[in-house]
Amino acid sequence: MEIPSKYDPKRVEEYWYAYWSEHKYFSSKPDEREPYTIVIPPPNVTGVLHMGHMLNNTIQDVLIRRARLLGKNACWVPGMDHASIATEAKVVAKLKAEGIDKSKLSRDEFLKHAWDWTNEYGGVILQQLKKLGCSCDWDRTKFTMDDDMSASVIKVFVDLYNKGLIYRGYRMVNWDPEAKTTLSDEEVIYEERQGNLYYLSYDIEGSDEKVTIATTRPETILGDTAICINPNDERYRHLRGKKAIVPICDRVIPIIEDEYVDVEFGTGCLKVTPAHDENDKNLGEKHNLEVVDIFNEDATLNSFGLHYEGKDRFVVRKEISKELEEKGYLVKTEQHINKVGTSERTKAVIEPRLSDQWFLKMENLAKPALEGVLETKDVKLYPSKFDNTYRHWMENIRDWNISRQLWWGQQIPAYYYGDGKEDFVVAETPEEALKLAQSKNPDIQQSDLRQDSDVLDTWFSSWLWPISVFGGILEPDNDEVNYYYPTSDLVTGPDILFFWVARMIMAGYEYRGERPFENVYLTGLVRDKQRRKMSKSLGNSPDALKLIEDFGADGVRVGLLLSSAAGNDLLFDEVLCQQGANFANKIWNAFRLVKGWEVADFPQPEAAQKGVEWYKAKFNQTLVEIEDHFSKYRISDALMATYKLVWDDFCSWLLEIIKPEYQKPIDQKTYNEVLGLFEENLKLLHPFMPFLTEEVWQHIADRSPEEALIVSQWPKAQEVDAALIADFDFASEIISGVRTIRKEKNIPQKDALELFMLNTEGISSQMDAIILKLGNLSKMETIDSSLDGALTFRVKSNEYFIPMSGAIDVEAEIAKITEELNYTKGFLKSVEKKLSNERFVSNAPEKVVAMERKKAADAEAKIETLEKSLASLK
Repeated sequence: MEIPSKYDPKRVEEYWYAYWSEHKYFSSKPDEREPYTIVIPPPNVTGVLHMGHMLNNTIQDVLIRRARLLGKNACWVPGMDHASIATEAKVVAKLKAEGIDKSKLSRDEFLKHAWDWTNEYGGVILQQLKKLGCSCDWDRTKFTMDDDMSASVIKVFVDLYNKGLIYRGYRMVNWDPEAKTTLSDEEVIYEERQGNLYYLSYDIEGSDEKVTIATTRPETILGDTAICINPNDERYRHLRGKKAIVPICDRVIPIIEDEYVDVEFGTGCLKVTPAHDENDKNLGEKHNLEVVDIFNEDATLNSFGLHYEGKDRFVVRKEISKELEEKGYLVKTEQHINKVGTSERTKAVIEPRLSDQWFLKMENLAKPALEGVLETKDVKLYPSKFDNTYRHWMENIRDWNISRQLWWGQQIPAYYYGDGKEDFVVAETPEEALKLAQSKNPDIQQSDLRQDSDVLDTWFSSWLWPISVFGGILEPDNDEVNYYYPTSDLVTGPDILFFWVARMIMAGYEYRGERPFENVYLTGLVRDKQRRKMSKSLGNSPDALKLIEDFGADGVRVGLLLSSAAGNDLLFDEVLCQQGANFANKIWNAFRLVKGWEVADFPQPEAAQKGVEWYKAKFNQTLVEIEDHFSKYRISDALMATYKLVWDDFCSWLLEIIKPEYQKPIDQKTYNEVLGLFEENLKLLHPFMPFLTEEVWQHIADRSPEEALIVSQWPKAQEVDAALIADFDFASEIISGVRTIRKEKNIPQKDALELFMLNTEGISSQMDAIILKLGNLSKMETIDSSLDGALTFRVKSNEYFIPMSGAIDVEAEIAKITEELNYTKGFLKSVEKKLSNERFVSNAPEKVVAMERKKAADAEAKIETLEKSLASLK
């Protein structure tokens, strides 16, 4: 194949992704190999690719491609989450735009619209992941609303109900008035907001007395059913047993006593609204108070709101505070910061609401999951700093509200057969429900059964994901789940550590008796370079597909990983994608350079032989380092080590060492060895840059599908020759010293120089051929004493001389060295002054003092060299 002059990511990506798909390299079936399994965190079916997905899925693909190269049976299961709240909101908005009101539709009619929308618009994100190079087993794609996935959810609900872990309760719940559904505690985000504290005056019945209470929500006075005072508060002792009159609605309410009241907050008097506050509800139950709910499901006021009926709660807050002021009930207003609960999904302010809901008891489910992560380390979190977050959540776990007032999702399998709240049965099918109901009342017919209209929380399906994608709930002993489960690694964000990760661990121990995965890699959140979270509203979230178009998928993958460390927020900058694209071009150009050389049959030069030996040692040393990074899930560090190996050691050093002279050929042995080393580099690079590496690999030689890079073999680390690496490091410093002098004196590379060395004791001569070639030296000799009329440099304790005979302006050189000498002497003086200060030496950390002493020693050595250079020029 002809090698194009420029690397064309678009052409290469389309070609190789189609090739990989055609040859089923991503496909996995149980066999005798060790499985390596990842289940994708299923993105919302409504989702499109954003920076968080790009990072998360790049990391997963790196891990899966490396596992494939390691010879494991790599299985990456893709899929999507039905996302009840988000999807229902999208469908309702679409219907509204078409002039259709959801409330006018039957459940079945609405679900038809929802499935039509899902089939038309859903799953875009999975196609976009292919552009990124994700090597998922697409034949295994699952959706949380697939028939078998839904059947798994229903089966688990029935099982947990029968175990006494699921119950129906009348509780104060978090109500999202925009989505018109309840939320679990974990789906509520608390924000500090500036509000007001309103001081309101209530008349005492049958007297001229008044009592003042403070509230942040004056609109809720219409639901007040008591005023509460602390029995130990002397100020209000005279109000015992009396009644107050609620302003505007004139409801007469009792004044009750309870030590719950904080005498320090506000006025020390508390208005009690049992329908709209968790603590007030508890007081209401304790004191047998009336419950007056003033809100509709969309947080507008109902008939108890009197003349405010139909108006939004925040509109009413403004209007009622004005009316209270006009009528003389508003005593004063103060600014007040309080924590407001908002919906994680819709951002609406949450309304506490009393409602019949389904709950799952969590305490016993949490115990093995807590132990598995923190005690037995059966599941390991990376980075481990998240262990404490996990512990806090699991030790303070509350029962999970699993019902949602939506239609899109798995409908709760509870069937009512009477008017009482307890007249229901729970079963997997209507037929089974009928049998259960008839055991209580033989006259019941199928038509008498009414299924609960709520659906289950989306997380109640995704907590089963690592089991249900392999059919492990419906068929607990099938071949697939026995082979692939527990899975190997999970890559996700710390923001869903409790929502999803902890719950999957609980489900794993409950339904398989073992962990769902071994390692959890928690990525950071993607932020912009100003540390702001990426968001549409800030306009700082780049178009993921546009980035791939501009920089190539490999460039974007490298850019993301260069800015990402486990668990630390990623500060994304497009410049890093440019760096990734530049790296791809560097590799491409290096390949073209090597393939462009003419090859001839003659003995291998010594420099090339030593260069190849050194690079093999360096490769093995870096491979050990890369393996260590992967074992600790330091994926970015593994990439950086690979990047430096290829860019610095291979391209900048080895190719320079072996490069033939202008218009001359390279020997066959070196050429073959360098192509072999190039192939080893490609194996290390492939998980990070799959497209470019496959393209170069296939250009190196004609390959059969079985010989494709994607299914080749990860390099095996050999013994590292540390002495050889150390010798080269020393030689490279000598070469850099020569190059620096050439640069400073404007001496062309083509002009050969001589190099004389003083004090070469203990220095190996095995790299001399490389030094001669890269320094373009006509000779290298050892001398016993300093050389006059020469420029000098030092490498460690050794001194090197380059005679200058007429090559430089001596006067200018003397002036330059004198200036540098004076600066270095001044620097040494300041360091010595610090070291002569007894307080500094006694109190500063040992490391700091040692560093200052090293600075002094280095400065003294430099002064000695500069003075010798000066003397040799005079």
